Amino acid sequence: MVKANTIKKKEPVVEELPAAPTQSSRFGVAMKGVLGGDYLSQGTFTLLPYLLFIAFLAFTYISNNYLAENKIREINQLRKEVKELRYEYIHLKSTLTQLEKQSQISQKLQKKGIRENTEPLKKLIVPQKRK
Repeated sequence: MVKANTIKKKEPVVEELPAAPTQSSRFGVAMKGVLGGDYLSQGTFTLLPYLLFIAFLAFTYISNNYLAENKIREINQLRKEVKELRYEYIHLKSTLTQLEKQSQISQKLQKKGIRENTEPLKKLIVPQKRK
């Protein structure tokens, strides 16, 4: 038996496509592209407005934190100053109260030769002239 030339039937080639990437692998691919610079090196600057917006937000965030920390330092410094001034006020007020006592005043006047009056006061009545 002689075989005749026959056309061999080709089996259809089935190309296996990779499975659809999952959410986590898509994120990894995107991060690799952003961090590796693939998006910027492609020549298309479609992401440039987005990157500028992200840079603006980062700048705003940093400056806001800087200003907030300065305000907190200023508030703490003013609180300390108010506390010190309150202590000074209380001290001066108590010292003044002590100096204003009658006994303290009489002691200081005795050193200068002025004595406290021990006699009761006398009332002088001056008659008014009638017209």
